[in-house]
Formats: sequence, structure tokens, C-alpha cells
Amino acid sequence: MKKQKSEHELFMAKNKYKRIQTIVVQVLILVLFIGIWELAAQLGWIDSFIMSSPSRIVKMLGELGKQDLWIHIGTTLYECVIGFVISTALGCVIAVVLWWSDFLRRVLEPYIVVLNSLPKIALGPIIIIWVGAGAKAIVMMTVLICIIVTIISALGGLMATDEGKVLLLRSMGASKWQILVKLVLPGSIPTLLSVLKINVGLAWVGTIMGEYLVSGAGLGYLIIYGGQVFKLDLVMTSTVILCFLAAVMYFAVALIEKFFKRRSF
Repeated sequence: MKKQKSEHELFMAKNKYKRIQTIVVQVLILVLFIGIWELAAQLGWIDSFIMSSPSRIVKMLGELGKQDLWIHIGTTLYECVIGFVISTALGCVIAVVLWWSDFLRRVLEPYIVVLNSLPKIALGPIIIIWVGAGAKAIVMMTVLICIIVTIISALGGLMATDEGKVLLLRSMGASKWQILVKLVLPGSIPTLLSVLKINVGLAWVGTIMGEYLVSGAGLGYLIIYGGQVFKLDLVMTSTVILCFLAAVMYFAVALIEKFFKRRSF
């Protein structure tokens, strides 16, 4: 028993060491990248006006902090989170409906594939006419970009359920609702969590794309404005903030995934 316990502790310690090692290497790569970028700008290897530099970004952050930086961050974050939640929830519901009805799935599947290949930016002017210029149009763009991928991915996870287990439950008199709740949905949790991770990136793409089209505030607005007036430090600073927010949102989803994995064991 003591031997088994020591082996288990050794295994856990080894896993912990690997996780720490991975985090340290990731941090070192980031620090190295920032250091080389700053050094290249200071030594004139790159044009700091075009490529900016970490020191110039920090200076720009200080300037923006005295103005409306938090308003722009809050605007973009609100639009992204709302679009992410709506598209993920609605996409999963539609996927369940398509799993439930074979007829609907056969009828709608070709249209879903076609809609997935449609460049959503082409619908920008139509979206503005439909819902007006403002946050609603940006959220709509985010939803359109995320929802089709959500439907396709979630439906794939639902359909991947072991048919033998489904037949076994049917032979025991289980209803379709019981099969869905007791077997299909629990078995699809890994796929649904993967959908969340995919949607994090797509939601930010949709939000910034929407802000490119119509926005009076937000990080996308700052990027457009900075490009128009050749304030490239503003463009790079807004991009860095976007990367940070996307990383935070991704880690939040990763924590949700870890929670479900712990409950499954």
C-alpha cells in the first residue's frame, strides 16, 4: 500500500513538474520575444515607427489610461462576450434539434454547409440595415461568424455517440429525451468544450470585424483610427490588449474544461 502511495505521489509530482516546466518555457519565450523586439527597435534593426516597440506600447498605454481606454476595452469585451454566449447557446440548441430530427438534419445540412462557406463580411451592409449601426450590428456579426461552426461541431459530437449504447438504452425502453440527457449530452461534453475554445477566437474575430464596419468606440475602432492617422503605436497597443483579453477569455474556458474533467472522474 505504501509502495502504491509513493508511486502515485511520484507520478503526481512528475506531472506537476512538467506543468511548471511548460509554464516557465512559455513565459521565457514571451520575455525573449519582447526583449528581442525592444532591442531591434533600439538598435535600428527595425523601424520603430512602423513596427512600434514594447517601450512605445507601454508609453501609449499610459496615455490611453488617462483618456477613455477602459471605455474602449469595456465596449469590445461586452460585444464579444454577448456574441459568444448567444452564438454558443443558440448553436448548441440548434445542433440538439438537428440530432433529434433526422428529417430536419437531412434537409438543412446542405444549407448549413453553404452558409459556413459564405464570407460573413459581405453581409455587413445588410446587417447594418437590419439592426442599425451600433453594438447590435457588431454582436450580430459575431453571432453569424460563430454560430455555424458551433452547429457543425456540436452536431458532430452528438452524432458520434456509440450507436450500440443508444440501441441498448432503446431496448431497455428509454425515451429519446432520456437517451439525450443520460447518454448523448454527457458523452459530448469534450466536443462542446472544444467548441467553446474555438468560439473564443471566432468571437474576437467577429467583434473586431464588426467594429471595423461600424463603431464609435472599442478596440477595433482604435485600430481603424490609428491606421487612418498613422499612429501605429496605437494600432499595436490595441492589438496587444486584444491578445491579452483573448488569452484571459481562453483561460476562463480552460478552467471550465478542467472543472468538468474533475467531475467526470
